[in-house]
Order: sequence, then structure tokens, then C-alpha cells
Amino acid sequence: MRIGFIGLGNMGSGMAANLVSAGHDVIAFNRSPEKAAALAERGATAAPTVAAACGADVVVSMLADDSAVEAVTFGAGGIVESLAEDAVHVSASTISMALAERLNAAHVGAGQAFVSAPVFGRPEAAAAAKLFVVAAGPSERITALQPVFDALGQRTFVVSGDPKIANLVKLSGNFLIAAVIESLGEAMALVGKAGVDKREFLELLTSTLFDAPAYRIYGGLLADGQFEPAGFAAHLGLKDARLVLAAGEQLETPMPVASLIRDRFLTLLAGGGHELDWAALGAVATWEAGGPKPGS
Repeated sequence: MRIGFIGLGNMGSGMAANLVSAGHDVIAFNRSPEKAAALAERGATAAPTVAAACGADVVVSMLADDSAVEAVTFGAGGIVESLAEDAVHVSASTISMALAERLNAAHVGAGQAFVSAPVFGRPEAAAAAKLFVVAAGPSERITALQPVFDALGQRTFVVSGDPKIANLVKLSGNFLIAAVIESLGEAMALVGKAGVDKREFLELLTSTLFDAPAYRIYGGLLADGQFEPAGFAAHLGLKDARLVLAAGEQLETPMPVASLIRDRFLTLLAGGGHELDWAALGAVATWEAGGPKPGS
């Protein structure tokens, strides 16, 4: 399949490489051209512009936030203007429900299709093709895209025919991860101040009550204080907390814990933690208990 890929950051670089490895013809664009050049050495074609990456039946975008997606999608030389009729834009980015609605309307209006397919997994999972894909959009499009999703992840969950629902599910999952990080951090701060080894405490938790990837991965980062380099930066965690609160307001669903999570991210960022891994959210409790500042 001929696939345009836009966005070769921590996640996108591994995802695009796996599409190449699966035998797809990949045309890649990145704002920093050296990343596209590196992928070209593995068999992709480096596109000089967004429009050049749209000469395909499918264009996948994997970008940091709403503004980045808007910048490559709308306006002169953007995806909507450049993509052929009947082609499909797959957004793997974690974006707002409101933007997903705008994207769907714009693509349908241009005779194209839009599928939201955000993913669960950190950069190491992206590189290993072990992501979980959450897809929503026209069923016939999702069926045709299955070879793409199979190259990216270990399982695809189809949640709705309405693209924005995939973004709601993704935001809800990220909210739960952040809540795990915060609660783990508070518990580790408590037992750590009493002299309990945090690694041993984590081993107890994951061997008994909480044998789950989120506890193992983020508990390990917290126990080791390993927040650099960031797999997912803290400022993006704050972005997701804001987006899930916006979704809660739109759907008239109170989310008091999400409000707390947003404020805890603000505390982390106010202390200089913008570019730390969002796991550093859990280290704020230790900092407040008299321990080191996250990242210090």
C-alpha cells in the first residue's frame, strides 16, 4: 500500500519504520527533514512538503497536539487540499473531540475519508510494533486499513463509526494512566519516607494487587527516578488532562480527579518539568515531602 506519513517524532519514527518493514511504500514528511532522511535510508521516500506526502491512498499523521494537526491539515498545501478524492486521512494523534469533528467534516466535504486511530503505547512499543490501535470511522475504511494497523500494533479495537469517539477513548485511557502515576507516586513517597525501598515496594505491588503494564512501566520509572529522555513529555500530559476535562464538560460528566491531575501537572511544570517524562508527575509527591525536585 502507498502510505504518506506525517510526523516522525518519538512515536511516529518507529511507526513509519514498521510500515516500511511490512513492505508498504512510505512517503514521509517531517518538519525537521533529517528525520525523514534517516527513514529514507531504510527504504522510505522523503517528502519535501506535506503536499508531497499526500500523493498516496492513505496519509497517516502522528503529531503532538491540536495545533500541529491543524497546521498540516488545513490551508494551502495541507492534507485536505492535497489528498486525492476517495483517499483517507488516518489521524493517530491524541487530539480533542472537537478537532476530530472538524477533520471529519472537512475531509467528507472534500470527497475524502477520515479515520481516527490513536494508539496506546510508549516509543519502545511503537518501535516494536506492539501498540494498541483504537480506531473509529467508516467500517469499510477501517477494514481496508487493517494491513496498516497490523504493521503498527498487536491489536486493533474498533470503537465506533464516529471518528471522535476514538479520541474520547484515548483521552480517557490517558487520564487513567495519569491517575495511576499520581497515586503510585503518592504511595511511593509515603513508604519511601519510612525507609521502604521503592523497587521492593513495586515488586510487591505488581506481584500481588496490580500486575498491569501501567504499574510496571511507570512504577519502574518512578522507583528509578528515570524521567529523561522523555518518552511522553509532561507538557503533553497537561495537554491531555485539559482535553479530557473539555470532553467531560461537553458531555456534562464531572471529572474531579482529572481536575486534580491537571493541577498536579501544573505544579510539575511550574517547577521546570516541561520536558521531563510525564512519569515525573508521580515524583511531585516526593518533592513535596522533602525529597528532590523531579529531574534534579
